[in-house]
Amino acid sequence: MPKKGVTLDQVLAAPDWHVERKALRAILLDCGLAEAIKWGQLCYMTNGHNVALVFALKDTIGVGFIKGTLLDDPDGELVLPGPNSKAVMRMDFTSLEEIRRRENRLRAFVAEAMANEAAGKVVARDASQMPDWPDELDQAFAADPDYRAAFTALTPGRQRGLLIDITAPKSSAARARRVARHRDRVLAGKGLHDR
Repeated sequence: MPKKGVTLDQVLAAPDWHVERKALRAILLDCGLAEAIKWGQLCYMTNGHNVALVFALKDTIGVGFIKGTLLDDPDGELVLPGPNSKAVMRMDFTSLEEIRRRENRLRAFVAEAMANEAAGKVVARDASQMPDWPDELDQAFAADPDYRAAFTALTPGRQRGLLIDITAPKSSAARARRVARHRDRVLAGKGLHDR
């Protein structure tokens, strides 16, 4: 998987899913999306707003739609990338032939995603989507007001990612270690996946 700091040429030269990656790229560019490298991946935007990413995994390549839960998908072609995903949906492919066979549907999803961005649609979030707040974090915040201030200044998505990581262990000691481990990252204004 591409890492931060890679160039477009390096991503396109990656040996895994080489032909399929280029095919998806051509389709997305033909749909009128702008291209950049973000998070070490091919990212496609409209009017400066992220719409989709091309990703390559061991057994699949695909397009992840940033606000995929807003897309109309009556046939269930889109899947959640993981159990903690609340907005992103992805369209997976296993061959160039499959990309060609499903190209019209991919283009329809892209057009709808672009229209959603133009209309300013957002994925609704509610408090039930946030993980439980761990006591260990409250204890750290009580002793370190700067940590609290920096954490509350993070975007809701960054807060959520950190909370998912912190609350994953069953033992209080392990949760406390994660709280301590993330302090410098949070003070730097970064979430779990920021470099």
